[in-house]
Amino acid sequence: MNVRILIPALNEEETIGDVIEGFKKQGFSRITVVDGNSTDRTREIAEERGAEVIVQSGKGKGQAVREAFEILDDDVVVMIDADGTYMPEDVQKLLEPIEKGIADHVVGNRLLNFEEGAFRKLNLLGNKIINLIFRILYGVNLQDILSGYRAMTKEVYKNVNLEKMGFEVETELTVETIANGFRIMEVPIYYRKRRGKTKLKPFSDGYRIVYTIYNLLGRYSPGRYFYLIGLVFLLLGFAGGIYVVYDWFRNISHFLLVNLVSMLVVSGILIIAVGFLSDSMMRVNIQIKREMREIRRRLEELESERN
Repeated sequence: MNVRILIPALNEEETIGDVIEGFKKQGFSRITVVDGNSTDRTREIAEERGAEVIVQSGKGKGQAVREAFEILDDDVVVMIDADGTYMPEDVQKLLEPIEKGIADHVVGNRLLNFEEGAFRKLNLLGNKIINLIFRILYGVNLQDILSGYRAMTKEVYKNVNLEKMGFEVETELTVETIANGFRIMEVPIYYRKRRGKTKLKPFSDGYRIVYTIYNLLGRYSPGRYFYLIGLVFLLLGFAGGIYVVYDWFRNISHFLLVNLVSMLVVSGILIIAVGFLSDSMMRVNIQIKREMREIRRRLEELESERN
């Protein structure tokens, strides 16, 4: 496989050289740094260490990743942050499932093994809450969707539709992967304490990430929007029904309210049913994509064996 190391960077002169050298020691020479118009020596150091440097045309990590995906054409892209928190030595852990053909997108899970001080207590708590929200809404057992260390096949990174500009890009990559029927898995990696000042703003970026998780739900499970609306209708209907029954025992009748309660309950049930149908259709669509991809993969294997 042709493996490309992709490093989005902004003002990381303290660590960018070590990250590049770490991958070169692992035998990787195809290294691309997407620089977000740094005001320090990030670009110069990256070029001195032999990396290809692309100056980002816009702003934000998400925009940098999207721009890189449009340009690159390698079999596999390994994406890593430039801040030195991830270890280049862990790259084989990410590549192994792809080489074995059991995954299309591999995410490095930081939460199982990290250096003391690598996470602030507030950031660690927020990270776990965000991952819990993701698992509840999407029903996919991933523990660290915010990890910036991941490997993707060409089929994945050329078919994801990235729209977010900032740190939400990891969430969007994860959702796009499962929505398109690609196989995604996690492997444990080691996470180190950051050198220098972090660019992550816990509250504002955390809010944007949670909003992104909910906003992208329609790409993977549109029915869950209907479930929420239907549940609200049902709760209002049941609350009104309890009030009607309570007054009925007191010989007080509410003929108009009975009709409203009935409409709310019936509407809630219908909306939930529409959500169920939408989800079923989406699941079928994802399964068809996955099976078509597997058929194409097998045909390519047969063709290569003949040649």
